[in-house]
Amino acid sequence: MRITLLLLLLSAFVSNAQTNDEEAIKKVILTSYISGIQNRGSAEDIRKGFDPGFTMLRLIDNQVKPLPIEEWITNIEKQKASNEPAPPPAEGKFINVDITGNAAVVKLDLYRSGKRTFTDYLVLYKFNEGWKIVSKTFYRYP
Repeated sequence: MRITLLLLLLSAFVSNAQTNDEEAIKKVILTSYISGIQNRGSAEDIRKGFDPGFTMLRLIDNQVKPLPIEEWITNIEKQKASNEPAPPPAEGKFINVDITGNAAVVKLDLYRSGKRTFTDYLVLYKFNEGWKIVSKTFYRYP
């Protein structure tokens, strides 16, 4: 009986921790990636949710081309400074959040004007200060 009770309590604790981690991951993605990167938010908000070693891995001409986070932020800042028209606001739909210990992978569909434009695969680690996005691959819809 004691073992069963202990297992039930442990299961509830793990389930609660998993729920809290999932909520924290979604918050990082919504704030730093959707609002920050996709909707041209503040560089400060972006940097809070991305590890400085983050790299987006792009498949271009059958080769993987990395894009570091600071280069991505610089590109966004240049677009804002040139008053280049912003694309329609992006919205994200979480397809899957898979957490194992301090590692997570998120599959996210990105929509603009109701049209799915990307499926993103975001990889995160949980650092002492919280969850941060460390890499990204994606598929762009035609």
